[in-house]
Amino acid sequence: MSRRVLPYRVPTEDVVSAESWRLVVEDGEVPLPEAMPDWDYQLDLLLRRTVRVDLERARRQSGLPDDAPLVLSAVWTATGSNLSGPAEQIPMPADAGGVAEFDFRLRGADLGGLLLLDTALLLAERRVDARPSTPRRAGSVLWSDRQTLRLQGDAPQFPMAVIDFARTSFPDDAAWHLQISGGLDSATMGSLLLLVNERNSATAGAFQKASKPGPVDRIVLSAVYADAARTMVEHALNQDDFTEDTYFPEGSLGATLLNLVEQLFPGQSITDIRLRRQQSPALFASDLQAAVKIFKV
Repeated sequence: MSRRVLPYRVPTEDVVSAESWRLVVEDGEVPLPEAMPDWDYQLDLLLRRTVRVDLERARRQSGLPDDAPLVLSAVWTATGSNLSGPAEQIPMPADAGGVAEFDFRLRGADLGGLLLLDTALLLAERRVDARPSTPRRAGSVLWSDRQTLRLQGDAPQFPMAVIDFARTSFPDDAAWHLQISGGLDSATMGSLLLLVNERNSATAGAFQKASKPGPVDRIVLSAVYADAARTMVEHALNQDDFTEDTYFPEGSLGATLLNLVEQLFPGQSITDIRLRRQQSPALFASDLQAAVKIFKV
């Protein structure tokens, strides 16, 4: 990645030796892949990384005194949920060996879309006597890098909860229900919730094994995703202000629905799709079934 031009001295890139992020799985650790197409919101991510810093050179090349406190920081951002936060901070005092071991867990419910993992070497405290050419503010970046992980493929994914439908107003024997609330400008992650009936063992079990589904689990998940896509498309088409010309903020329900419709019906206008549903609802249902590629597992 290109290096930002900063208004103060920074060390050369080789003062930091950062291993790639590692993903902890049942059988041990694997290098962080580019994508996890079978990931779902129930699957937390346990991540590890080793970073080595030549602290003496890092301070000297930045014009910092030998006792300037430094810290290595890891921050995560998820584009699907529009959430971000600090993952872990590791102080690097002057007498440290220069080795930091990151080891933290990210909740699956907070993630989605593209996961950005930013690692940075920072000045930990403000320096009041610093020269203008040297880092002076707490949080000044001396080195940074970014690694990404795509957490969802083409299937619609959203927060979910497994509950007992007998305690709700939903039919006791229903397997799932996609709840959509809020307007089209509302945040997607606060507007969609997939509820799974814990009494339906096939569906609940399929989501529990969504990271490594068996043949039957894949069929169940395919049916759920197809039905969720249908519900989302029909919800969108029922909104009068859902058009190609309407601006929807990034991360909003409207933007998510527009992206889904364009993905399922490429090259077709929303007006034509809406008319087809009104005039031939049975044929439209078959079109949608084909578009989501149901049971192609």
